[in-house]
Amino acid sequence: MADPSSYRPKPGQIPDSPGVYKFRDEHGRVIYVGKAKSLRQRLSSYFQDIANLHQRTATMVTTAASVEWTVVGTEVEALQLEYSWIKEFDPRFNVKYRDDKSYPSLAVTMGEEFPRVQVMRGPKKKGVRYFGPYAHAWAIRETVDLMLRVFPVRTCSAGVFKRSAQIGRPCLLGYIGKCAAPCVGRVTPDEHRELAEEFCDFMAGRTGTYLRRLEQQMREAAGEMEYERAARLRDDIEALKRALEKNAVVFNDATDADLIAVAEDELEAAVQIFHVRAGRVRGQRGWVTDKVEAVDTAGLVEHALQQLYGDEKGEGVPKEVLVPAMPQTAEALTQWLGERRGSQVSLRVPQRGDKKDLMVTVQRNAQQALALHKTKRASDLTTRSRALEEISVALELETAPLRIECFDISHLQGDDVVASMVVFEDGLARKSEYRRFQIKSFEGQDDVRSMHEVISRRFRRYLQEKQKTGEWDVGAAGGEVGAEGGEVAEAVGGPIDPETGRPRKFAYPPQLVVVDGGQPQVAAAQRALAELGIEDVAVCGLAKRLEEVWLPDDDDPVILPRTSEGLYLLQRIRDEAHRFAISYQRTKRSKSMKAGALDAVPGLGETRRQALLKHFGSLKRLRAATVEQICEVPGIGRRTAETVAAALAGAAPAVPAVNTATGEIIEDE
Repeated sequence: MADPSSYRPKPGQIPDSPGVYKFRDEHGRVIYVGKAKSLRQRLSSYFQDIANLHQRTATMVTTAASVEWTVVGTEVEALQLEYSWIKEFDPRFNVKYRDDKSYPSLAVTMGEEFPRVQVMRGPKKKGVRYFGPYAHAWAIRETVDLMLRVFPVRTCSAGVFKRSAQIGRPCLLGYIGKCAAPCVGRVTPDEHRELAEEFCDFMAGRTGTYLRRLEQQMREAAGEMEYERAARLRDDIEALKRALEKNAVVFNDATDADLIAVAEDELEAAVQIFHVRAGRVRGQRGWVTDKVEAVDTAGLVEHALQQLYGDEKGEGVPKEVLVPAMPQTAEALTQWLGERRGSQVSLRVPQRGDKKDLMVTVQRNAQQALALHKTKRASDLTTRSRALEEISVALELETAPLRIECFDISHLQGDDVVASMVVFEDGLARKSEYRRFQIKSFEGQDDVRSMHEVISRRFRRYLQEKQKTGEWDVGAAGGEVGAEGGEVAEAVGGPIDPETGRPRKFAYPPQLVVVDGGQPQVAAAQRALAELGIEDVAVCGLAKRLEEVWLPDDDDPVILPRTSEGLYLLQRIRDEAHRFAISYQRTKRSKSMKAGALDAVPGLGETRRQALLKHFGSLKRLRAATVEQICEVPGIGRRTAETVAAALAGAAPAVPAVNTATGEIIEDE
């Protein structure tokens, strides 16, 4: 725990200007990003008596080891820079909303020659028009199914579209009138694009004009006694009206707004957003966050606005944003939203009328979302805390191991030996920190020796960076820290980039190292740490046979109860390391199996190897081909063909290869 006075800036050093500041921990990792209208006033508030600070703020300033700032011209620039840094550094003490689900949207790929209507999730793509998000994908499909009767836009995948074009027959939707069948030329690209644009106009809320036009066409058809056409238009109008009924009417047709509500308690907060377009609720989404910083409702609203509109432009930002509390930087936020939209945006708190009534509904949804989230997470949070505490007691650690790294070795009868490193922080997997290794110092099967190499390489990298920053003296370890297999080249630059603060490989030490194995593997890991002079990292092993926990230099294992949450967490970590190692080993094995006699042919690169396999279809057929047949492949001369034929003749397998896991014969491909 650091003393904030040890890194407090000198009096007069902090400018009295708008800006953005970053707190870093002892490893250089950014742990908090904030903005201020006056950097001097804001930063000074962090260095008062710790007893006067909010508990979360006090935890942050004692975790930090340094503070730095960047001066900007206006509050709007500070807002933009703060959003960029939070997104880039992912600071642990900043409020970060996380979607409680991946909300689907209705998307129209206007960037394609023949636009396609489909359900999409994830980040938005260029050239695609989005509508929503919606709570359920089935709601989108029901709406699309109704509208395809009137707007028969393509909904098939690229593969189905290409196949229909090749065989000259449309898919089922083309036969039943729910697709204009551009794949077989029933409509031109321009006609199909016009259909897609009408579909988008209708979804965007411009419905009245189109419905009136259909009604006029229906009356004209009836007047001309074209009753079948009139009946079809009548059914089209009913289908569109049913689609409209799925979105409740709340305001007049000109209303274009987002309503944001917040429900919170001391530890967590839930945000709900209703998207109203053309007077109808077109979409809904929600976020939940842990309140890791001291923030009120207005601050939560500000963070929500940044995350909601930080990557939006144009119509993605509505004309009006209704919030439950006005942020302190309301003027700067309004200007920022206006710049992103390209026109004026109104940010306000509704006081009366229909908008106030709908805000009550949004607030009720936020409260229900928070209650549901707490029901799901309460036992999980309690369980994780209890598991870490049980581990610390069983292993006699000074504190709970907030960062645990687990290592596992995997191979296939001594071939393709690899290792994995998985990381759990606060009892949760941190997959961005996972690493994998190839065993380089020897060949064959020796799990103990492999574990020693992997632990040595992982912590040697850590010590090299400490040495570069002056945090560690080589002499303290009683030996020199070297590198194996190119480790130094990968480590250049330190665990934290001094320009960006972003973590690099093997950046932070764990409190606990878990190895998959028993006493020999634990002894090998402990010996590797001792050789490097590392004494502040605990080591244990989890043996699969009886799920025993082994400690260094102990002849008897630690037996945790079968119902222990600590044992369950160790098992999860061990199993995840095993899964990660197995997947890497299978990848390497797959590559080695695919590598055949062609790889050894001199002068035959990847492009020509692929051309040969594509031309003949398989290695078996290529092996049976004559030199003249091989010469027919573009780019293959006679000399190369003779070399290929000779190499394949010498490498012909005597018996077929067999998959040892399934017993199936592996065909040459």
